[in-house]
Amino acid sequence: MKRIKTNEKARLRNKAVKSSLKTAIRKFREAAEAGDKEKAVVLAQDASRKLDKAVSKGVIHANQAANKKSALARRANQI
Repeated sequence: MKRIKTNEKARLRNKAVKSSLKTAIRKFREAAEAGDKEKAVVLAQDASRKLDKAVSKGVIHANQAANKKSALARRANQI
């Protein structure tokens, strides 16, 4: 019974973290597409921070975060 409760808590936490990650990445992408360099750089840093936090909580794999951060940096440099 305890396992069911802990799994449910973890599932809800993971869902919330992934949702905020998607939001941060989407905001960066929208700023990048609008051509707003300063805002995009700030949002890229925010997204990178959230990716690192997700890795530390075990929500996503470290390599997935590294790939996403690399893509964010590459996109930020193209603006």
